[in-house]
Amino acid sequence: MAAQVAVSPRFKRLCNQFSAILGGTEHEITKGPVCFVSRNRRIRASILGRKTTSPLIRYQLFSFESLDSSGRALCLGETALLQSQVNQLLTNLRKNGIKVTAVHNHWLFENPRLMYIHWESIDNPIAFARKTKESIAFLG
Repeated sequence: MAAQVAVSPRFKRLCNQFSAILGGTEHEITKGPVCFVSRNRRIRASILGRKTTSPLIRYQLFSFESLDSSGRALCLGETALLQSQVNQLLTNLRKNGIKVTAVHNHWLFENPRLMYIHWESIDNPIAFARKTKESIAFLG
């Protein structure tokens, strides 16, 4: 269990709201402070011919930190997705003014083919959460 981090009530409220918008199953505030939110997708997959439900293949991760006086922060996101979903997510993120920073695989011999996309923005965390939610909504 992570140690309690001293943060302002404003940061805590923002983190709670950020998590709620994104549908986070877990969220925490780590040293920095960093608001970190995670959730898992429902993906049926196998690796090396074995079924897996590991969070390592299903995760979605979101964070914000370095909140400035104007309410903007470094906002980051990452998700696992099917190869067939990559182009739609790239289009959605870019339409929302979010920079895509990586598209790559993590596994070999998985079925179906899984990919991982990372994105970033300097934005109001709540605006970023809404843009991200809109961008990933089609993933289910």
